[in-house]
Amino acid sequence: MDIRQLRYFLAIANEGQITRAAKVLNMEQPPLSRQLRQMEQELEVTLFDRSGHKLYLTSAGEILRQKAELLIQQFHETIQEVKEVEEGVLGILSIGAVVSCISLLPPKIKMFREQYPEVTFKISEGDHFLLAKQLEQRTIELIVARLPFEATSEMSPYSVLHLPSDPFVAVLPSDWELASTHDSIRMHDLADIPFLTLKTDETTAMHNRVMNECKRHGFEPAVICECSSVAIIIALVASGIGGTILPRSVMASFPLPVIKMLSIADINSESDVGIVWLKDRYLSKSARHFIALFQED
Repeated sequence: MDIRQLRYFLAIANEGQITRAAKVLNMEQPPLSRQLRQMEQELEVTLFDRSGHKLYLTSAGEILRQKAELLIQQFHETIQEVKEVEEGVLGILSIGAVVSCISLLPPKIKMFREQYPEVTFKISEGDHFLLAKQLEQRTIELIVARLPFEATSEMSPYSVLHLPSDPFVAVLPSDWELASTHDSIRMHDLADIPFLTLKTDETTAMHNRVMNECKRHGFEPAVICECSSVAIIIALVASGIGGTILPRSVMASFPLPVIKMLSIADINSESDVGIVWLKDRYLSKSARHFIALFQED
């Protein structure tokens, strides 16, 4: 079995019919059918259930599909890596970032563009699970994320570059008395405010860290809204609806006069952040140089 046959197999698996797969591959149906029979004979398994109008993968076929996609991806990455030996740093660098880490990117992208002006960027935003899927599909190469990275995968282990921890701060409407009369507060000052929290259905580590810190100080916050969007939470704060606790770096993207950021004197926790990529997998020159910028901090 070779790479060409694996491509044939994947086309059939994706299309569900040999006729459609043959059109996608720009070849005749009989040769494609022969190639499939040869693969099944060589492997001594049945790869597709042929009992209906559409072909469905058997359990053996599903395993081969997973491995074939990985092998073909690695094959293309190997070719690209060899080509890059003689090339400069150029092309498109695709990065993912969780919503609370977007503010970490602009200064690094500006520095990077000054050194490597031939590189352009494609940036995706989402939670850990969405970005992990894109990472494994190789539509992005890196993720800037809060740690721990909650979309752990045994199939695709991750490498992580830990960045300096990010202190938590209180974010309140500027016309609240607490905000207008203080630049620093203590945790118990937040016990009675309407509380907003950054959380998705699947990524909960940072939310849990803030909740545990509140409990450590003897109160349960009066949560009136759970939200997956930093921008929405800031808009709610700006409207006077409630207050929240966020990593300090988040606020760099929201210089609004109607909100105020206050340090918390007695908080005993910080938000960990890092760069995440697939372990033992190819990284482009652009990605390696971009990681290096963070290592200089």
